[in-house]
Amino acid sequence: MKLSQFNNSVHYNDGVLLYNALSNRFLKVEPLLSELIDSAKANGNIEELEGYHPGFYQALVKNGFIVENTLDEIAYVKKLREKVDLEDDTQYQLVINPTMNCNFKCWYCYEAHEKGSKMGAPVMDNVKKHIAAVVNSMPNLKDFHISWFGGEPLLYYEQVIVPVMHYVKELFEGRTARFSTGFTTNGFLINESMFEEFQTYNIVNFQITLDGTRNTHDAVRFVNAKRGSYDDILHNILSLCRNRLSVSIRINYTSSNLNNLEEIVNDLLPLEDEFRQYLKISFHKVWQEKDYTLIERVRELHRFFRGKGFRTTFGDVDLPDTVRNSCYADKKNHATINYNGEVFKCTARNFSSDAKEGTLHEDGTITWNQKFYDRLDSKFKNKPCLSCSILPICNGGCSQEAIEHKDDYCMYDFDEQRKKGVVLNRYLNMTNIRATAPQEA
Repeated sequence: MKLSQFNNSVHYNDGVLLYNALSNRFLKVEPLLSELIDSAKANGNIEELEGYHPGFYQALVKNGFIVENTLDEIAYVKKLREKVDLEDDTQYQLVINPTMNCNFKCWYCYEAHEKGSKMGAPVMDNVKKHIAAVVNSMPNLKDFHISWFGGEPLLYYEQVIVPVMHYVKELFEGRTARFSTGFTTNGFLINESMFEEFQTYNIVNFQITLDGTRNTHDAVRFVNAKRGSYDDILHNILSLCRNRLSVSIRINYTSSNLNNLEEIVNDLLPLEDEFRQYLKISFHKVWQEKDYTLIERVRELHRFFRGKGFRTTFGDVDLPDTVRNSCYADKKNHATINYNGEVFKCTARNFSSDAKEGTLHEDGTITWNQKFYDRLDSKFKNKPCLSCSILPICNGGCSQEAIEHKDDYCMYDFDEQRKKGVVLNRYLNMTNIRATAPQEA
């Protein structure tokens, strides 16, 4: 038997949290038990633990901290990644950008606002053909999900979204495979007349961004010098929840807007208890913000909002899970179709023509270029990842990170304390959201 490569330990309160990133299991132990592991590791004799503390030894084996000598853990993680990203033929995820234009101009946005950009009838027809081709060519398909993105997708709700969704609804009638829909939107253009159609087209989630409290948000997203957008967007968020439609509020934060984010809860408290299950709040650091110490303040906000009866989740960087629950862009069965028929994978970069990874044709097929194949082959090429204790949850980030780095890299700048912070975030998220505590050895 041997100690797993993916063991981690973090001091928390008066004890030690042991975490194995491959089994995804925690053990909460006394410091002395953690020292026993260190001693056995130093002596190169793991079995001696069984003699000192049989119960602890068995708990370590049961939860993946001690594994068979013959187990190649790296090969196991690679196989797991292949199963999730390359071999799963039960799901297909399609992102559609009706436009790259937007009704706001947020300072941190990485996308070019292309005025006049709109998906025309020919590309819409090709999109429909693509959906039909996928459905007819995947006999094991169980779930087909469409995400509307952009730009602001609701700018062309009637002209693009409704016709495509009407086609998809008819296409899936009588089939065992299910389809669902989601929106990444600023939420400003939602109106009451849309709600019935939202239910008809099986729209399961909305991601809507707030840029802080009313004052800070309206300084970023405004209609004109005298009119902000905060009140309209909050009204629409509450209306969606009251219509039993799930909303994830993405609160973008920087060091300058963290101080008073608790004020937002006052605008959410009018939401009745029966509808709060449809609301989730997540905190995401704006990509230009480089201060990684802000996480302590974000933890305070999580505790505060949860204490007021709202669900929260950590952002992806603070709570990675890029193997078992990888980004859609990492998966073979995913495409992002831009308004002009160019095809991409990642939605977190600009949609310039020189970055495209494929082209949508008149028969609904996609011809992928070499970038697509390089992406699928990009994982496990970063040598530091192969010796890292959090490889099964981080794996060097998403495929976009992997293809953009030319030299050895680490998502946490080779800072072991930041990695320990990732483990602690995972523990806090598990105990606070799921209300389940790790086992005690």
